[in-house]
Amino acid sequence: MADFIIHCPNCNHQFEPGDSIREEVQRELRGQMVDWQKKKDDEFRQKEMAFQQQLQLKDEEAIKKIALEKKKLEEELKESLRKNISADFENQLKMLQEADKEKEEKLKEARKKELEFLQKEQALKTKEEELELSLQRQLIEEREKLKEQLSKEEAEKLSIKEQEYQLRMKEMEKQIEDQKKLVEEMRRKSEQGSMQLQGEVQELMLEALLQTTFPFDKIEEVGKGVRGADCIQTVRNQFGNESGKIIYESKRTKDFVNDWIEKLKTDMRNLGADVAVIVTQALPKDMERFGEKDGVYICTFNEVRSVALLLRNALLKIADARKSQENKGDKMVMLYDYLIGSEFSEQWKAIREGFMTMKLSIQKERDAMEKLWKAREKQLEKVLLNAAHIKGSIEGIAGADAVNLNLLEDNEPLVLE
Repeated sequence: MADFIIHCPNCNHQFEPGDSIREEVQRELRGQMVDWQKKKDDEFRQKEMAFQQQLQLKDEEAIKKIALEKKKLEEELKESLRKNISADFENQLKMLQEADKEKEEKLKEARKKELEFLQKEQALKTKEEELELSLQRQLIEEREKLKEQLSKEEAEKLSIKEQEYQLRMKEMEKQIEDQKKLVEEMRRKSEQGSMQLQGEVQELMLEALLQTTFPFDKIEEVGKGVRGADCIQTVRNQFGNESGKIIYESKRTKDFVNDWIEKLKTDMRNLGADVAVIVTQALPKDMERFGEKDGVYICTFNEVRSVALLLRNALLKIADARKSQENKGDKMVMLYDYLIGSEFSEQWKAIREGFMTMKLSIQKERDAMEKLWKAREKQLEKVLLNAAHIKGSIEGIAGADAVNLNLLEDNEPLVLE
C-alpha cells in the first residue's frame, strides 16, 4: 500500500493516505465487496431456481410426450396383433383345408398302391410256381454242364501227365541208347549227374517243337563235340528264301551261369546268326520271366514257342525291308538297328506282358471255377438229399408208383460222385 496515492478532486493535490484513512477505506471496500457478493449470490440463486423450474417444466412435458407416444404405440401394437391374428387364422384355415385335400389324395394313392401290391403278390405267386418248374429243368442242365466241365478238366490233366510221361520216356530211351554205346562213357556221365542227359532230351524236344511249329524253316542239329550252339533255325519266307538265322542253346540245370551268354554271342558271330536264344530251366537271379540280357534272349522251355515266333516274324520283316532297300546301306546294321530299336523292344514287352497276364488269368479262372464247382456240388447234393426224403415220405403214404418224383434218370445215382 506504500504506492497508493490519493488525488484531491478540487486542487489536484496528491498525498499518501494515513493508517486511519487506509483502514477506513479498506472497511468500506470490504463492505462493498460483501454487498456485491451477496447480490451476486442472490442473483445466482434466483437464476438457479428459474433454471430448475424450466428443467422441471421440460421434464413434465417430456413425460407427457412419452406417455402419449407409448399410448399410441400400444394402440398400433394392438391393431397389428389383431391383423396378425386374423391373418394367422385364415392361413391355418387354408392349411387345414389343404391338409384335408392331401389326406384324401394320399388315401386314394394308398388304396391304389394296395391294389397294385395285391396284383404284384398274385404275380409273384405265379412266378414262384413257374420258377419251381424251371428250377427242376435247370438242375438237370447244370448237372450235365458240371459233368462236361469235369470231363474237360480231367482231359487237361491227362494231357499234362501224358506230356510228362513222353518226356520221361524219351529220357529213358536216350539213357538206354547211351548205355549201349560205351560203358566208360556211361560211367563218366553218371559221375557228372543226369543234368547232361536231361539237357540232351530237352535239345531233342526243342528241335521237334521248332520243326513242328515252323515246318518251312530249316532246323539243324549241331553234333556232339562240335563248337557252336545246340540248334540252328534258318528262317525262310513263303517263297522259300532265307531271311535270317536263330541259334538256340539248351540248358537244363539248377543254376544259371552267366558265361553262357558270352559263349553264345561268340557262337552267333562265328555262325553268322542274327539272334541268339538260351532255353534254360533256371533263369538268372535278376529275371523273373523271359527277356533279353547282354544281347541274348533268355526264356524257359514253355516260353520258347512264343519267343521263336516273335523273333522269326521280326527277321521276316527285316528281310522284307532289306530287300526293298538293297544297295542302300549295310544290311547287318539295319538288322542290328531294328533289334535294338524301340519298336522291337515295345513289341517284345507287349508279348511278354500279354503272356504273363494270360497265364495268371487262366490260373485265376481255374481256381474260381473249381471253387464254383465244389459249391454247386454241395448244392446239388443238398437238393437231391431233400428230394430223396420227400420221395420216400410220399412213397410210404401213396405207394412207389403213385407219383414220379425222380429228378434224375432211372439208371443214375441220387448222390454225386
